[in-house]
Amino acid sequence: MRRILLTVAYDGTDYHGWQIQNNGRTIEGELNRAINELTGEVIEVIGASRTDAGVHGMCNRAVFDTESTIPADRFYAAINTLLPDDIRVTSSKEVEPDWHPRKVSTHKTYEYVIDNEEVANPKIIRYSWHVRGNLSIEKMNEAAGYLKGEHDFTSFCCVNGNALTNVRTIIDIGVYKKDNLVTIRVTGNGFLYNMVRIIAGTLVNVGLGRTACEDINKILEAKDRTKAGPTAPPQGLTLVEIKDIV
Repeated sequence: MRRILLTVAYDGTDYHGWQIQNNGRTIEGELNRAINELTGEVIEVIGASRTDAGVHGMCNRAVFDTESTIPADRFYAAINTLLPDDIRVTSSKEVEPDWHPRKVSTHKTYEYVIDNEEVANPKIIRYSWHVRGNLSIEKMNEAAGYLKGEHDFTSFCCVNGNALTNVRTIIDIGVYKKDNLVTIRVTGNGFLYNMVRIIAGTLVNVGLGRTACEDINKILEAKDRTKAGPTAPPQGLTLVEIKDIV
């Protein structure tokens, strides 16, 4: 029996998230179907990040165990022939039998993209949140600075989250603008349910002048979801990097 590690990229628009659901197609479900068809085995992949419905991924990880004789570094090409066009395995390799994608220490990086022009650009509407009005990138970066480090992010977590602790560490966070696109890039040791999307919604409120930069500390200290900004829509969010901590 071998354990194979896959790196997976996907457009999450037409899926009910990564994890298998009873009410629709998921990334995990499509991977299971393709690998089962390829190997003739009943296989269930284990993913690194359970991205939400509508969220995209460029580098998610998944492992599965198999007795197939297909070379490990050729699995990705074979699986891709059986996947829909909006999911692609970009690499595959063999790992130790006990290697688990959610038990290794990593830093994850997400990017949230905002289309900041008067009329939404239809070319990027599946991958961005359209926000009208003049966004102050300077103020958004100042506010983001308060989120760096280790904090209790209860105010930035969906109330339905089931994490054992809401303490997380943000390693780096920045807001960048190029033409009409504003990108919030955040790296951390892990994220709570909807955490990045709530951070994005709160920073947009800061950028529009609805929330003061220094209020971020008060929001953190409140540990109350109602004190933070809205949950930004899912389509602007992409998991862009998972980096092992050596």
